[in-house]
Amino acid sequence: VQLMESGGGLVQTGGSLRLSCAASGFESEANAIGWFRQAPGKEREAITCMTTTTGETTYADFVEGRFILSINYAKTMVYLQLTRLRLEDTAVYYCALSSRCTEGGLEVDELKRWGQGTLVTVSS
Repeated sequence: VQLMESGGGLVQTGGSLRLSCAASGFESEANAIGWFRQAPGKEREAITCMTTTTGETTYADFVEGRFILSINYAKTMVYLQLTRLRLEDTAVYYCALSSRCTEGGLEVDELKRWGQGTLVTVSS
């Protein structure tokens, strides 16, 4: 399974972006798929996670309803819709597989695979 993110870019505060992740075959490799991000000098931060067997989705507290995780019907693409973006959302965003989800998104300490990331820059 290869994961490849796209869709990042420069956006003003309050704006929106849709991130995409090509993830064909992910169900054979992991029970959980989602997104995490990493800002310069900071730790990985879980954003959201979907348990592949149940479809249950969790989000980190900081999301506050602004981001939505979705998967296409063929289960080949994973999306992260970002809305009402804030300066502090600036980071590299990664699509990833993990052994499990937590209440706040992907378990980032048990990642199995992730892509090269896509940079989201929010400006004032």
